[in-house]
Amino acid sequence: MRFSAVLLAGGSSARMGRDKALIEIEGQPLWRRQLQTLGRLSPNELFLSGPRRDPAVEVIADEVAGAGPLAGVTAALHRSSSPLVLVLALDLPMMTTEFLRSLLHRCNAEQGVVPQHAERYEPLAAVYPKSSAPLAVAALRSSDSSMQGFVRAALQQDLLLVRKIEDDETPLFVNLNTPADLAAL
Repeated sequence: MRFSAVLLAGGSSARMGRDKALIEIEGQPLWRRQLQTLGRLSPNELFLSGPRRDPAVEVIADEVAGAGPLAGVTAALHRSSSPLVLVLALDLPMMTTEFLRSLLHRCNAEQGVVPQHAERYEPLAAVYPKSSAPLAVAALRSSDSSMQGFVRAALQQDLLLVRKIEDDETPLFVNLNTPADLAAL
């Protein structure tokens, strides 16, 4: 199945107090580490949504500046020439290529996959069909421009399947937002 991939790396890192993208994990800046995780999946296109520059990756501007991760997802859905877009957030440093590959294996050209833990979706390590772009635009223009709202709308339109997160997979979703999160890592 053809797919594109995007690394969402445009956040302000306000709670971290410094640029999360430059935090080194195993001797490598987080943004490069995450790009390599995506690159190992051999996407047809690899995008970077954020201020970084890498000659091997196409940088895309958010659909609406300062509108959060949905703006980067929307831009990737519009730019992609593939039927699916795999999304990965910068601040999920424990995410593995294997888990992301398991998501891709559950997709088809019309349906992506979003992981779910308890009642909460994990929309920043998920696969969205290009056909969900109009829903993303509508969500950006609405009073609820959250990723959770976008996912709920895509599920109602049968554009996404849900993949339950197993207990042993929950560490993959450790989020790196604060100095305390970094210390715990």
